[in-house]
Amino acid sequence: QVRLVESGGGSVQAGGSLNVSCEVYGNAYSTYCLGWFRQGSDKDREGVAAIESDGTTSLIESVKGRFAISEDKLKKTLFLQMKSLKPEDTAMYYCAAHVGKCNYCSGGYCYKEFTRDSEYNYWGQGTQVTVSS
Repeated sequence: QVRLVESGGGSVQAGGSLNVSCEVYGNAYSTYCLGWFRQGSDKDREGVAAIESDGTTSLIESVKGRFAISEDKLKKTLFLQMKSLKPEDTAMYYCAAHVGKCNYCSGGYCYKEFTRDSEYNYWGQGTQVTVSS
């Protein structure tokens, strides 16, 4: 069993920076995927970034160059560093985890994609990020 606990977040003006963290408790697996999702008001949940156990990272286009995902394996903590924040980044941010690779594509078909929330078995409670204009 895995338990995820987010912290950080808060309110910032557009153009500012904010970091969110997620502590991972429970079983350790050799291959895993840790991801960040967000859900704004009246919006669907959206996958933002993910990091695989081998260090491979994935980010959606809208946050590339602004967000960075990282992991401290010793502290079992996942991070999302956000800069140049925009009002549209306002959302509840969730960390999530599942065993296995974040992405796997073969023969033109992607069997696993880091943005697919159905892939993830474990979820944190969320932390709010608010960006004002």
